[in-house]
Amino acid sequence: MSLPPSAPLSGGTGGPDALRPLLEQVLTGLRAGAEGRAGPIPAGRPEQLADQARAAFGLGLGPDDDALPRLTEFLAYGSADPADPACAAHLHCPPLAVAAAADLAVSALNPSLDSWDQAPVATALETALLAELAGLVGYHPGAAAGVLTSGGTESNLMGLMLARDQILAADVELDGLPAGVRPTIVASRAAHFSVQRAAALLGLGERAVRVVPVDRELRMDPAGLAEVLADTVRAGATPIAVVATAGNTDTGAVDPLHRAADLAAEYGAWLHVDAAYGGGALLSDRLAPLLDGLARADSVSLDWHKLGWQPTAAGVFLVRRAQTYASLARRAVYLNPDDDERAGYPSLLGLSLRTTRRADAFKIAVTLRTLGRAGLGRLVDTCHDLALVAAETVRAEPVLELHCEPILTTVVFRYLPDSRDPAEVDRCNAELRRALLRAGRAVVGRTELPGEGPGRVRLKLTLLNPHTSGAQVAALLAEVVRAGRSVERGAASGGSESGGSV
Repeated sequence: MSLPPSAPLSGGTGGPDALRPLLEQVLTGLRAGAEGRAGPIPAGRPEQLADQARAAFGLGLGPDDDALPRLTEFLAYGSADPADPACAAHLHCPPLAVAAAADLAVSALNPSLDSWDQAPVATALETALLAELAGLVGYHPGAAAGVLTSGGTESNLMGLMLARDQILAADVELDGLPAGVRPTIVASRAAHFSVQRAAALLGLGERAVRVVPVDRELRMDPAGLAEVLADTVRAGATPIAVVATAGNTDTGAVDPLHRAADLAAEYGAWLHVDAAYGGGALLSDRLAPLLDGLARADSVSLDWHKLGWQPTAAGVFLVRRAQTYASLARRAVYLNPDDDERAGYPSLLGLSLRTTRRADAFKIAVTLRTLGRAGLGRLVDTCHDLALVAAETVRAEPVLELHCEPILTTVVFRYLPDSRDPAEVDRCNAELRRALLRAGRAVVGRTELPGEGPGRVRLKLTLLNPHTSGAQVAALLAEVVRAGRSVERGAASGGSESGGSV
């Protein structure tokens, strides 16, 4: 049976020649799709885009020689484009071109890091990269260990898994806890939701997470942390981990790392720092001091697909002491037989929760060597400057209210309608954001402050595009104001597309 002519492989000596004309189709489709979208997100409602997607994909399974250019153009048209200055809702960065190009090389070669003989150089490169990143965090590269992950959620799970395993007695099986032990995780009220999810996955239950109050910037209250830890012990539970955040998703706040380390040590708890967002500050001479104390953590999460401008995924998990990784060690004779390792063939299998694993370290390594820490640091500083400009613009507009000063690259604020009833303010902000999405004019984030009752809805700009100008940020905020006024007029006339829901 002959193979179809449209099925060449991407690897081998013939792979580049097979890819070249296809890449031209992809690049043409990306441009055409972006031009057709003509904004940060396609206009229309979700159900309209879903109908278009079904029509574009079709229901048949027959061959279609135009599928690549046609579907690429549709993907580009129907994407939220983080390279557009008006796309500023999430920690969703526009990747650097050099990182995307490096990622293509990985896709073409398809190394898998579950055994050395599937990824000889990729194994060595990941090990070298992690040693460099450990040094950036402040760990001793020779003592630390780590792995590339799918992002902060996986990294946080790994940190809490290792924290749990530290309390297991040597004679207890790894699927059970010593009798009478009630493990508790302590995190701030503003910590990432993946902390609760990890507790559930680890069999501890979400109620095993005790929360610490936060201040207006959403920074953990150190006195509150001490009180919660003391209450935990008085209740007969065991605090196995303190989770501190370095770069809260909403405000960019950094918890008091030294105090968290002191208290974790006092109670014999593991300190895990979620620096998925704030870890990018390590690249900046200006912002790196915010993370003073990070090196005292037992484990750290970093995400280079946030303030690192990498294609997803580019998460990093690091531990200060390699020996604390012991409970993850696994031997699979078809992947990492003991005699292979003794013969000098290293394995990364025991460092990851995953088996098949992509060589995501390569794009980070290429980016670091291309731009250097200083070059990446300039990108961080540029985005921080944009946040300061945005905050100043918000302050200058009477109908906008700034929540707090920017710490990293996020700006939290809200639109103030004529009616200052808290429920109406919430409704107006929620609806104006949806109105901007429907029109394809802007992608603005939304969050809610901790607490109860109405009046907590806020809008958010997450500024990760270093090519955005201050004028473009001002134009984005002007769109917010126009949308808010339009929503107010609609409410005054009795109309609301959202039915008044928030």
